[in-house]
Amino acid sequence: MFLNTVLVVLTDLAARLLGNKLFRQHFHLMLSAVLVFGPALSLWVSQHSIFAKRTHFLYRLFLRSGWGWTCIFVGSFIFLLSYSIRRSLLHSLRHLSRLVVAGGLWLCFCKLLDLLENTTGSCYEPLHAGPEVTSGQSLLVLKDGESKSECLKAGMVWRGYEVSEDIFLLCLCCLLLAEETAVFGPYLSLGGISDAPLRILFLFCVLLLGLWIFLLLCLLAYFPQFPTQLLGGALGCLSWRGLYQGWYRMGPSWCCPGRPGQGLLNIKTSSTAAEDALNHNHYN
Repeated sequence: MFLNTVLVVLTDLAARLLGNKLFRQHFHLMLSAVLVFGPALSLWVSQHSIFAKRTHFLYRLFLRSGWGWTCIFVGSFIFLLSYSIRRSLLHSLRHLSRLVVAGGLWLCFCKLLDLLENTTGSCYEPLHAGPEVTSGQSLLVLKDGESKSECLKAGMVWRGYEVSEDIFLLCLCCLLLAEETAVFGPYLSLGGISDAPLRILFLFCVLLLGLWIFLLLCLLAYFPQFPTQLLGGALGCLSWRGLYQGWYRMGPSWCCPGRPGQGLLNIKTSSTAAEDALNHNHYN
């Protein structure tokens, strides 16, 4: 009973925050400010911290599988929320298709970024000893015909035009999580059924959002790479805006899954007040 009360209180508070109009309107601006000013944290953090090592378990366990974790928790939340309201598998799959579209877009951009980096970059072999070494710095000898993966596997140095895929993924996941979980507040305010499994999934999504923001700050503070990280964050924000503020606003159809909550929240009331509230809470 006590744990259930704690769960209800925590999820109610989180739902009010994520569904708040000011939060929804300014979350992308806060994320942009983090991207711009986050590298300044490198002046205060210690390079001897456990988060200054790329081998830390948070980076290995979550960052490398960031999209998978996001799909597992957000997908489960979307499916359970939509199915509990409409009891329609097709309707739930339509809402889940937003994750498929976002995942496809992420994969396409990753392929394009890899192609860009391999096309514009070059592989160099460092010379750590010899008469050519001056001022304590090693010279780099150009190696032709090497791809980035082959170059790095051989222990050589790759220099090329790069956009941070980690920052791109984290920004896209943060914005996606904020969008998909924001409907839970209006759902609760309309008296929707909120049993423990749905609340637990929502709480996991909130915790995952907090983890992605923390990892974003860690990357910016401990591994600052300007402007590659800024470009990655800009690409993530543009992807979110193109999907959630562009395509998905066209409304549900055979070629568009619609916005989060569309076709769900209005089921809880005999009028269109829920849809009006959803439209009012969305970014202008």
